[in-house]
Order: sequence, then structure tokens, then C-alpha cells
Amino acid sequence: MTDPFQFAPIREAALDLTPRNQEKILQLMEKGVEMPNPLTVDIGDDVEIGRISGNGVTIYPGCRIRGGKTVISSGVQMGCEGPVTIEDCQIGPEVQLRGGYFHQAVFLKKAAAGSGAHVREGCILEEEASCAHCVGLKQTILFPFVTLGSLINFCDCLMAGGTSLKDHSEVGSSYIHFNFSPDGDKATASLFGDVPKGVMLNQPAIFLGGQGGAVGPLRVSYGNVVSAGTILRKDVLTSGNLIAGKAFQSGTFPFVRDFYAGLSRIVESNIRYLANLTALEQWYIHVRKETLSGYELGEFIHAGALDKLAAAKKERIHRLKAVAEKMPRSIEAADDNERGRAGKLELYRNIHPVCDLFDSDMAAAAGRDDREAFLEGFHDRMKAQGSDHVGLIRGLPAILCEKGTLWLDAIVHELCRKTADMLPALRLFKK
Repeated sequence: MTDPFQFAPIREAALDLTPRNQEKILQLMEKGVEMPNPLTVDIGDDVEIGRISGNGVTIYPGCRIRGGKTVISSGVQMGCEGPVTIEDCQIGPEVQLRGGYFHQAVFLKKAAAGSGAHVREGCILEEEASCAHCVGLKQTILFPFVTLGSLINFCDCLMAGGTSLKDHSEVGSSYIHFNFSPDGDKATASLFGDVPKGVMLNQPAIFLGGQGGAVGPLRVSYGNVVSAGTILRKDVLTSGNLIAGKAFQSGTFPFVRDFYAGLSRIVESNIRYLANLTALEQWYIHVRKETLSGYELGEFIHAGALDKLAAAKKERIHRLKAVAEKMPRSIEAADDNERGRAGKLELYRNIHPVCDLFDSDMAAAAGRDDREAFLEGFHDRMKAQGSDHVGLIRGLPAILCEKGTLWLDAIVHELCRKTADMLPALRLFKK
């Protein structure tokens, strides 16, 4: 006969309604955080209560908050559609994380994510950027107003464009950014727009139609519309196009692993992406630091954004180095001409000094005159108008926006030029 008392400890544990870290939950409620069912909320041991605002924050049932770097600013709504788990995220004011998993990501004012979201490390969603349900992001940066539909995988991308919520860049539902090559590489990051123009919030929107995809690495310029079902395989460097793709040629073709026939394009795309990340880092150092200071807990959110940009550069460098390490095998596998072999050998030998450029002082020095002219006008405007980033940037005169773009363009150009000088056989940036 079963001993009826052997299950007593299990029964007692099941009836214990004391939440883990009850003291932290009580502290949050005393600060003003609304928790409709606090017994279901799990607060990690390492969470610092001082980095969670008590002003208008609502944490719905089933949420988990973890990580010593987690920051939750005023007006955040978490878990209104389903349980939310956040780990070491920095969350700005009025953000809505409606359901899903969020790890080492930054969300700026009024950003939003629907239920089933899976947003991982290296992501920054700027003001009013959003995604609907079941969207996967990693190493992804969305500029203000960029909107993603549902059932999307959009990792390893930077997307800009648009001037408001009514005029925004958008990715249609069931879209995929293909970011893993047959050779097992992820040196595939794509630019939809760019940093120097995109940060000024004055560029035409980009539209990527639903049930389509993009094979990274590639670039798409502002003002382009890609029809539903289209798979992008090439750069689109002019504006104002309607792009309608046809089905890829079917059949069986020889496949030689580690061939890298398009090596110059791969390297050029990765260097350009890294240069744009470096320009964005300078923008956050000199401009976003000022506008984020207006957030509650803004200094922590700014530090988190810089951390994500550093991690994004590290990821891209890691992936590019992995390609470079394969070059001796590629020389053996491919029937290259002399210039092709020279380019591969050059990349293999010079990859470390090339990557070191992106941690050098070069970005801080490039475009200095234009930077100082822009910052002077920017600070004058900020004193008069306050620190609301979107309103401030959209209100800048065109001549000042041009100065800012010239500054950031100089960073991108100088890093690309220096790389081309170090890898002459690859003939980079000749177009």
C-alpha cells in the first residue's frame, strides 16, 4: 500500500504561494509598479530594483525579469498578450513588450513587440519601431518607425527609412532574411538603407513585401518597393524602383564547397556594414547620449545601447574572420586565376589588421569639422526645444542634416578606403 505521507513535501510545496524574491516584488509594488497577479511574477536574484521605474509600469502575470543589467523605464507595459521573459535588456519609456523572450536587447521610447517575439542579443529597436507576433530578431537594428509584420525572421540586418509612423519602412509578414550560407558562414549582414542618411529621419521609406526574402549580404537603397513573394539576391543601389522577382532557375548544379567566387562582394558588404555600425556608434556617443539623458534611467539605457553596438561589431568581425580562415582551403578547392588567388591570400594574411581598424581612433577623427558644425547647431536646437529625439531631429534644418550626414559619411568612407588600401587585389569599393 502506498504511504500517504510520502507526497506531503510535494503537496506543501505546491500550496506555498510565496513568490520567489517576494521582497523585491513588494519593493516594486511599493514604488508604484502595477502587478495584477504578483504571485506569478519571477524576479531574478541579480535584478537591481533601483533600475526599474515605479512610474506607470505594469507587469502582467507570468513574467520573468532577470539580469543585473536590466533597466525598465517609465510607462513600460510587459506581458499584456502573454508571458514575457527579459534578461539583461534596457527598456525605454512607454515600450510595450506584449509577449515573448527578450535577451540583451535595447528598446527605445514607444518601441513594441507582439506575442511570441524572440529578440536576442545585439538588437536595438529605436523609437516607435515595432514588430507584430512571432518575430525573430538577433543582431538587428531598427531605426525609428520601422515596422515588421508577423512570422518574420530578420536577423543580422540594419533597417532605416521613413519619416513618421504614417510614412515608415516596413517588412511584410512571413519575410526571411537568409543569413546562413551553404558554406556555413554568417558573414551575411544586410543594409536596408544606411546610417549617415537614416539617422536624420528624412529618407523615403523602404518596403519589403510579405512572403519574400533577402539573401545576405546585400544593400537596398531608400525609396524602393519590393513586391510580395520576391527573393532579393542582388543589391538595389538606385531609388524609386518597384522590384518584382522571378522564380530562381530550377535544376541541379555542381556545388564546390569553399569556392567563394564572389569573395570581393562578401568582403565589401561586411566592411561597409561594419563601417556603418562604427558611424552609428559615434552617433550614440555624441548625439544619442544627449537625447537619452531625457529618459528616466537614461544613462543606463545609453550604456546598454553602446554595449549592443560594440557586441554587433564584435559579431561581424568574428564572422568575417571565419571566412578569412577558410581562404587556404578555398585556394585549393577553386580553379581561380592569379588575381583571384592573390585576393584570397591577401585576405587571409591581412584580416586581423583590417578588423583592428574598427576599434581604432580613426572613426573619432573622421569628419571632425562637419561633426563640430552639426553638434553646435544640434545643441542650440536642443536648448530651445528639449531632448525629445524624434521631434528634435525632424525639426533640424536641411543644411544641418547635411552636415551630420557628411560627418557620418566620412567615417564610413574612411574605413572603407583604408580597408581597400590594405586589400588591393580584391579591388574593393571600385563602383
